[in-house]
Amino acid sequence: MIETLLLPFEFYFMQNAFLIGLIVAVPTALLSCFLVVKGWSLMGDAISHAVLPGIVLSYIFSIPLMIGAFVAGIFCAMATNYLSENCRVKQDTVMGVVFSGMFAAGLVLYTSIETDVHLDHILFGNMLGVSIEDIIITIFIAICVSSFLAMKWSDLVLQSFDPLQARASGLNVRVLNFLLLASISLTVVATLKATGLILAIALLITPGSIAFLITNQFRLMMPLAVIVTILAMLSGIYLSFWIDSAPAPTVIMLLTLTFILVLIKKLRSTKNVIGADVV
Repeated sequence: MIETLLLPFEFYFMQNAFLIGLIVAVPTALLSCFLVVKGWSLMGDAISHAVLPGIVLSYIFSIPLMIGAFVAGIFCAMATNYLSENCRVKQDTVMGVVFSGMFAAGLVLYTSIETDVHLDHILFGNMLGVSIEDIIITIFIAICVSSFLAMKWSDLVLQSFDPLQARASGLNVRVLNFLLLASISLTVVATLKATGLILAIALLITPGSIAFLITNQFRLMMPLAVIVTILAMLSGIYLSFWIDSAPAPTVIMLLTLTFILVLIKKLRSTKNVIGADVV
């Protein structure tokens, strides 16, 4: 019985999947808290879709795919910020225009070239096919992003909740925004192999949303989001082995299920409190 339960851990590709899942869980969970609080959820979505043309151009010019993805993500973030500050259209509308345009451009470029890189691996990830090089690069990115968030934690919290107060306190809000956007782009690049472009957005939103429903204290949100993401990663990858499904969608489904359960519990507790007040 025990040997059967431990069977997934005996395979090398499953060990790599568990490892890279744990690595990407930390930066995505931490960033998701800031994105949820700042109302930047669509920014993660935009960058996740916008990296596709960078990936295709990297393949055309024979440069590392991660470099092209990062540059495309930064361009999307900067273009969105510039357009939202210099036109009457709201930021969420600008993000929709920019990321849909860049994603469409990536698809046009992809269909115009001959490549052995399967589009499904780009869109949905290939967690079971990660190499040691992918794991090393992902570890480096995760350390950089997590270290930045740890060092600038207080500044980012103040800037997220009250940008005017942050500016009055002498903080360079634009630089902080740019560094946060760069961190999002790097994290999307890190999750590229693990979850793909489309599913990366769920890792950048759902953990923070779950933690936000559980607690009102930001300092508790971050560890809660990390714990939830790690548990979902390990459980999803393990479950995918037995039900013969792709690991990334299974992880996202578990996160979504967790969000629904927490939301139902939150609604019930709120209803009980209101009922007690009425009585």
